[in-house]
Amino acid sequence: MTASDDLEIKFWKALESDKTVMLGIDGAEDGHTRPMTAQISAHKAPLWFFTTKDNALVQKLGTHSRAVATFASKGHDLFATLQGSLGMETRREVVDSLWSDSVAAWYPLGKDDPTLALLKFDAQRAEIWRHESSVFTGMRLLFGGAPKKDRAGDVAEVRLG
Repeated sequence: MTASDDLEIKFWKALESDKTVMLGIDGAEDGHTRPMTAQISAHKAPLWFFTTKDNALVQKLGTHSRAVATFASKGHDLFATLQGSLGMETRREVVDSLWSDSVAAWYPLGKDDPTLALLKFDAQRAEIWRHESSVFTGMRLLFGGAPKKDRAGDVAEVRLG
């Protein structure tokens, strides 16, 4: 397994644990992103986001807009930026397959809510960074290690799509 493979596996596990990403349309709103909860299927792209049709992100969306998402794991030991395309998904079978009690809690009118929107983020690539705690870096320095030397596998560019 390569360092890239290892980081990609860690990324999907971390994203599954804390599904919040900062999502935005590339070049729109001066790079503004907003927190969105990702729905993940089989630890691979695409990522899905339930929202409402009046959400500013939906309002700025073209047919298939270039988009960016950023992610930080709960422990801040893994960071990622993802790039791809963002579009509306209207197929009912996709809504049905992603619907859960946690999603339903936000939409009291259920799957037939006329304001419900589902976004599909086809992430094609990601840059993933592993970040050791400063305690480990400090220990390495204390014992004469060079922290940069051991960091070669701590960043990877990964094709997701």
